[in-house]
Amino acid sequence: MISILDASDGAPGGPSLAERMHHAFSTEGKLALSPQFEYRPQQQRMAQLVAGALEKNKPLVVEAATGVGKSLAYLVPAVEYALQQGRKAIISTHTINLQEQLIHKDIPIVKKIVGPFHAELLKGRSNYLCPTRLKNAYSHSGDLFSSSETAELQLIEDFFRENPSATLSEMDFTPGARVWSLVCSEPHACTPRRCPPGSGCVYQDVRRRMAEADVLVLNHTLFFTLLASAEEGPLAEDANFIFPRDFVILDEAHTIENIAAKAFGIHVSESNIRFELGRLFNPKTRKGFFQSLGEQDGTREVSQCIGMVESFFRTAENACKFTGPYGKEFRVREAGLTEDTLSLPLQRVARIATKAGDAAKSEGQKLELLDIAKRLGALRLAISSFLDQSEEGHVYWAERSGGDNKIVSFHSAPIDVAPKLESIFFTGTKACVFTSATLGVGDDVKLNYFRNRVGAYKAQAATIESPFDFKKQMKLYLVKRMPEPSSAQYQDAMIEQIEYFLGLSKGRAFVLFTSYSQMTALADRIEDFCLDHGWRLLVQGRGMPRHQMLHEFKKDTHSILFGTDSFWTGVDVPGEALSNVIITRLPFAVPDHPVTASRMEYLEEQGLNSFSEYSVPEAILKLRQGVGRLIRTQNDKGMVVILDNRILTKPYGRAFMASLPDCPTEIVG
Repeated sequence: MISILDASDGAPGGPSLAERMHHAFSTEGKLALSPQFEYRPQQQRMAQLVAGALEKNKPLVVEAATGVGKSLAYLVPAVEYALQQGRKAIISTHTINLQEQLIHKDIPIVKKIVGPFHAELLKGRSNYLCPTRLKNAYSHSGDLFSSSETAELQLIEDFFRENPSATLSEMDFTPGARVWSLVCSEPHACTPRRCPPGSGCVYQDVRRRMAEADVLVLNHTLFFTLLASAEEGPLAEDANFIFPRDFVILDEAHTIENIAAKAFGIHVSESNIRFELGRLFNPKTRKGFFQSLGEQDGTREVSQCIGMVESFFRTAENACKFTGPYGKEFRVREAGLTEDTLSLPLQRVARIATKAGDAAKSEGQKLELLDIAKRLGALRLAISSFLDQSEEGHVYWAERSGGDNKIVSFHSAPIDVAPKLESIFFTGTKACVFTSATLGVGDDVKLNYFRNRVGAYKAQAATIESPFDFKKQMKLYLVKRMPEPSSAQYQDAMIEQIEYFLGLSKGRAFVLFTSYSQMTALADRIEDFCLDHGWRLLVQGRGMPRHQMLHEFKKDTHSILFGTDSFWTGVDVPGEALSNVIITRLPFAVPDHPVTASRMEYLEEQGLNSFSEYSVPEAILKLRQGVGRLIRTQNDKGMVVILDNRILTKPYGRAFMASLPDCPTEIVG
């Protein structure tokens, strides 16, 4: 293929991809033809680095600060390389916002530069309706669903008749989990054979387009799911990743360690088990596949098994030392938390489901029953693995959640994911690029902290600074005189400072918290102050979805948003609507969460100081994410306020300060 970027590159000995990227992002290159183009040497450098990694099939870790324009800096070389080599570019992100930006904004720009190519956005298959399963569900609706569930089934059909290519998140109502589970795409029933072209199955249509696509955009969780599941796609036989000869770019890579830990662990709850049993038979509604088939032994076994689920998890709950009424996690340090009284009942139900599936006259029912039997078997194995603590190097814990903390679940995660990630990404011969605006800690230009956490020990690393002029665009306020959080005066002082700085910016602020309870307590006290000034106060957790909160915040220029964890990262509010970011506390992770505690213990066992080697770097990265919400464009101006005086009074405060943008700083007494 002759590249649109440079016609000479098809000739032997022509310019390399890195050289072509240097030209493309220059003032004389293809991008410069756009009136919106602004030459940024930082973006040009990143595009060259990405191109070099792709050509050499080498890993690259690159921090690209806000304003670099990293999306185009990796998309243009990635697409160019994919088209030239006939390889597939996998682009994985953490947030939906970035996926949508790539698909709807950035990729159309790249098409104008590189020429036409095929890009697809892939969601997890349970987001897609399967017409075959919908038809099967309707044919047995009298035995499977209550009257209200049947009405919901009708609403689903009506919506997709009007919106045939929509996914679950695009529906104008949220269907119940049980109904949706019987009509969404699943591997056992939604197959290329059962859902051929023309069947109206959106997932299979997407899957066929996915195989032909040059660029595939998805999220990190789905990426790891596909990586582990041969059922989901034509997995590469040669090594790693998803397709033969593909390569991957992981944006928002600062989240990879935690997402990978979750992906490689165990997760099973009583609600999971009740849900699958309820598909076979629900004693309250007397609906389900066993009822449909007149399988009396099955309905009796399910009823008994549901009782065993309740007994098993209440016994397990009593064996856990959940502290206080809101205690949510309990670390299980030894095998044998409780006797496994659930495996045999689950096995009996699964055996009946398998037998009933083999005997079923309807292929649809057969597939559903065999799938449920398979799921029950997987749940049984997960419980056994948890109780036996069969995975070396994993941390195990139980959680309580749901209304009144009545749902108990079991979890595990590898304490150190670096060896696993190293084997996936950094030992093969495929190119991979890890990038984010925040990977470095302090003056760590080689990104050693991040590279060690993900096993990228030998990967090339680069740090690209922001083109923004922080000395002119941003001012930092540090508040020195604050009482200790345990002090009775702390909340009053916090209110006083927040009100003062909201006054300076006339609202237009994010106030970021590390504690949900502290956030709600302060929100209640500050509401009247905001009303008196005509400023709308938006508080996370008060019924409004996150995306709607952001929409309302942008629309009402002087509004104020109180947020916790999810608003520290992945939120983009350019312009005057966000002119002030107030950080209430340095974002140290809660040390008693089992995963955090186990990672710290692991470091201590190696003779390292876990606070300086883990707690401080993680908090610095989180702080950088929060501060990074403020300046999003060359025209943005505003202030960042840090109300935690430890940044001034503790020795580790210097590391935090070294990680912040170089800007005017005022210490408030």
